[in-house]
Amino acid sequence: MVQPACREVAVAATSRWWAVTIACRQRLIDLVAGLLGGALATHSAGAAQLPEDRADAMVHLYDGGGVRASGPALLVRKSLADKVSLSASYYVDAVSNASIDVVTTASPFKETRTEYAVGVDYAYRDALMSLSLSQSKEPDYKADAVNVDLAQDVFSGMTTVSLGFTRGGDDVLRHNDPTFSASATHWRYRLGATQVLTPRWLASVNTEMVADDGFLGSPYRSALVFGAPVPERVPTTRTSRAVQFRVVGDLGSRDAVRAEYRYFWDTWDIRAHTGELGYSRYLGADLLAEGTLRYYSQQKALFYSDNATTETTYVTRNRQLGTFTSAGIGAKLSYTARQVPGRYEIKFHTAYQLLRFKYSDFTDIRTGQPYSFDANVLEVFFTATF
Repeated sequence: MVQPACREVAVAATSRWWAVTIACRQRLIDLVAGLLGGALATHSAGAAQLPEDRADAMVHLYDGGGVRASGPALLVRKSLADKVSLSASYYVDAVSNASIDVVTTASPFKETRTEYAVGVDYAYRDALMSLSLSQSKEPDYKADAVNVDLAQDVFSGMTTVSLGFTRGGDDVLRHNDPTFSASATHWRYRLGATQVLTPRWLASVNTEMVADDGFLGSPYRSALVFGAPVPERVPTTRTSRAVQFRVVGDLGSRDAVRAEYRYFWDTWDIRAHTGELGYSRYLGADLLAEGTLRYYSQQKALFYSDNATTETTYVTRNRQLGTFTSAGIGAKLSYTARQVPGRYEIKFHTAYQLLRFKYSDFTDIRTGQPYSFDANVLEVFFTATF
């Protein structure tokens, strides 16, 4: 079980490292042509619209901080009778882990995580109801989840209200230790609203609350107390909340802009801020370019310590629970290879992101300096709608 991060916001919500891949997988599932067009299309007047029939394939690569993760992802979606849409997805992470947590306490290792998911969407008048099930497995971890979501258009489709619920369960094991077994349960509640402000501008606000219960740490990680390693001890409960604001606008010359802000806080005393800006523009009839800037800052958990000088009930040296910042710059190109309006469309996409992580209170014991690293994220997509 590994613990690095390519998307620290996700890690702030759960200590499982693989949660950072959610943002990458979501791009595959919710792929849109630009920052604006796909969003407005879902808020046109009339009955609720099912997702497009589509087939997606992606190859992804994350490389940073001594961790390399790569693998394929597949998604297929098909509608039935204009009322029901069925979907299935498959996601793989082949991980080679030599992160600072590993090389300073254990030997580098390799393992593979796979995830399967199925879902169904049902459109009834102005409402879209969704149900999905997912399961992921790796040698020492198994996670199951069920998601239920409802989106309702009101005011002639100018406003969409959405709510959702996720219930997840994890089984935690430890390599070469048949006596160790633990579990955790997660409840996630979502509420949001999207408003068409003008024919060119769209705004949304989304809130989320997460309640975790059970084993929320790592069976491998050690903390430092008076310079001596001890097993980390974290609380068995955690409640976190987040609110996100987003504005998307069409600039009127085949380009669009997006601005987002997210605030996160929890009962472990973590506070985090995320800001993101995006700009997209068509370069000709078939090529869409997009650029993004992102900044994240986080305040440490109450019981985090780089090297504790007092004995306390809870203590951890998990750097993702410490004080750190990250900055990222990204670019994406989408090319429409073939299109027959009303019948099918074939697109190719390439996305790259460079991330920089800087930790204020986590020391690299090999150098005695605050730890920092760069990470590269590369994704190559193929999309066919029909």
